[in-house]
Formats: sequence, C-alpha cells, structure tokens
Amino acid sequence: MTRSQPRRARGTVGHANSALNLRLVLAGFGLVIMVIFAVLAFWAGIAWLGVVCALFAVVAVIDLVVIQRRRAARRREEPGVRHSLFE
Repeated sequence: MTRSQPRRARGTVGHANSALNLRLVLAGFGLVIMVIFAVLAFWAGIAWLGVVCALFAVVAVIDLVVIQRRRAARRREEPGVRHSLFE
C-alpha cells in the first residue's frame, strides 16, 4: 500500500514530513538544469561532466516519480483538500 509518507516518519498526514509540492518544483528545476548542463558539457567536449550531469538528471526523475506517488496517496487519503506550494 502506498502511503503519503514513510511509516517511520515523524510527521503525520495533517503535518507532512516534507512539502511535497515544493519538492516537486525543486526536482523539476533540477531536472531541467541538469539536462541543459549535460547537453552543454557534451557539446563542449567534456564527457565526464556530461555523464555526471546526466546521472543527476536521472536522480531528479526518480525523485519526481517518488514525489508524485506520495502526492497521489495524499490525494486518496484527503479527497478534495487543496495544498499550497509549502504544504
């Protein structure tokens, strides 16, 4: 069963462990920036830096998937509730 936050987290459904919407925005920003840096690094001929940036982009994608799953679980637990960017 997917939950909106891990079982051993200190927060509750009412007081989340992390601001999921803010994490979503930051992970999206990190993904865009890392893809741009990877493309620029490969274009400049610095392959090792391009690989590092591409790996960080993959980490951002994984984080986006985890955040979306937690947001969906929160939506199922609290139907009809709208959350701001910092909740």
